Amino acid sequence: MASILSSGILARSFKHLRLVPVQVSYLCSLSYIPSQAKVAQVRSPGPPLLKQSIAYTHTRKMSTSTPILERYKLIFFVPPSHLELCKEAVFTTGAGSFPGGKYTKCAFQTRGTGQFLPNEGADPAIGAVGTLERCEELKVEIMCLGREVMLNAVKELVRAHPYEEVAYEVYRMEDL
Repeated sequence: MASILSSGILARSFKHLRLVPVQVSYLCSLSYIPSQAKVAQVRSPGPPLLKQSIAYTHTRKMSTSTPILERYKLIFFVPPSHLELCKEAVFTTGAGSFPGGKYTKCAFQTRGTGQFLPNEGADPAIGAVGTLERCEELKVEIMCLGREVMLNAVKELVRAHPYEEVAYEVYRMEDL
């Protein structure tokens, strides 16, 4: 076992995990238990006699003593002219905060190009009906703690956003 670990195969693949070896069989099936509480099973690829069975846990967690609420990721697209207005509207609901309140107004944003074709009956804030429009937009990602915060964040985003149809997505995040 020492030769397997000293070769760096496991060390390179699982640097962020803390593993404790507990058993090695003659078929080279490695078993590990974690030094932390949460355990999940992973089967690594390889020849049948060299398959590894590893129980692991990630050693970094959110630093908080408060109970963890359901977490949601709100993602929306906005023109640069309304970026700060939309973010502030969302932040007023409590979105963008980490448990414990040590960090607030947290967001990630990237620039890109959006496109849309306003059809008959549309009232576009940018562009004209019947003309394909391409414009610079920012994709903004903000975490919402709790369903109520997420619902209020979406409501405030729609209120502050300049577009007739606001492009946004909401995903429930898993606590692993």
